[in-house]
Amino acid sequence: MDPDFLNAFTQPSTLDQFLTEDIIAKGEKRKLIKPTSSNNPKLEELKLFLTEWINRTLKEEHIVVKSLEEDLYDGLVLHHLLENLGSLKLDVEKIALTEKKQRKKLSVILEVLAKCLQLEESQLKWSVESILAKDLLSTLHLLVAIAKHFEPTLALPPNVQVETITIETTSRGLKTSNAVEYITENKENIEAQSSKCWHCQEDYAFDELLSCAPDKLDATKKALLQFVDQHVGKLGLNVKDIKSQFSDGVILLLLIGQLEGYFLNLRNFFLTPASTMEMLHNVNLALELLAEGGLLNFSVNSEDIVNGDTKAIMRVLHCLYSKYRTKEE
Repeated sequence: MDPDFLNAFTQPSTLDQFLTEDIIAKGEKRKLIKPTSSNNPKLEELKLFLTEWINRTLKEEHIVVKSLEEDLYDGLVLHHLLENLGSLKLDVEKIALTEKKQRKKLSVILEVLAKCLQLEESQLKWSVESILAKDLLSTLHLLVAIAKHFEPTLALPPNVQVETITIETTSRGLKTSNAVEYITENKENIEAQSSKCWHCQEDYAFDELLSCAPDKLDATKKALLQFVDQHVGKLGLNVKDIKSQFSDGVILLLLIGQLEGYFLNLRNFFLTPASTMEMLHNVNLALELLAEGGLLNFSVNSEDIVNGDTKAIMRVLHCLYSKYRTKEE
């Protein structure tokens, strides 16, 4: 047997459990936090932070979490958390008493969450079985992902890392490997990334809003329209509808001109476009100006804007809104 396996467990009862119980099926892998990391102050800080965050979020529902592993495995808290944070309606019973129903409930919750996070199965650091088995590492990864997704401005404790051991049963016995794994992001990497893209966090939060909080879209549209109207109103224009009034690119160009101080020669764009080609010309020019000004850090299909794709238009407007709102404040 690999000596690392024995060294990884300091308490005989833990080792005996793995040797005597059929916990890991042949060919299956399990990744666990080493007992040497169990008393890691940063790990304890993260556990306490997440516990208090959940209790604060679900205070009105009178839900109190004391242990992340013990209180989240059946899906009840996760159900309430996702409904509260993302206004997601989950087609499952709130309370699941049997293991079969708990497994089914977790399966629905995690499937919806994976779609919301836009993650493939291979990218997930948790599973129905690991959460149901009260696996701390999986539970922490899941909660951190939920927190970052729905509350991207939440100040999670950075640089939380643990020593892990991966155990696999083979025909020759138990095979183990050790590693160091980050649960929250390395602060230095975050700062380096932020220096390259000053508004990436706001863009990320905005994308999350579009994908997982459709009930808040109307309020966001209203804020964007007020922002646009405030600036193009100086030109005698009144903007009321995102879908129809931005598809020809004219108002977008005029808005960029007002905010960025461009003098747009009327010979460079079509003030009253009469065809789809002229509308595309205007939109492409607007996107070029945004890219040149360092305001566009994602790809945009100009045809989506011409076709009145509300989300595409809102994302582009948000580039200007996030920059100039800060200046105005």
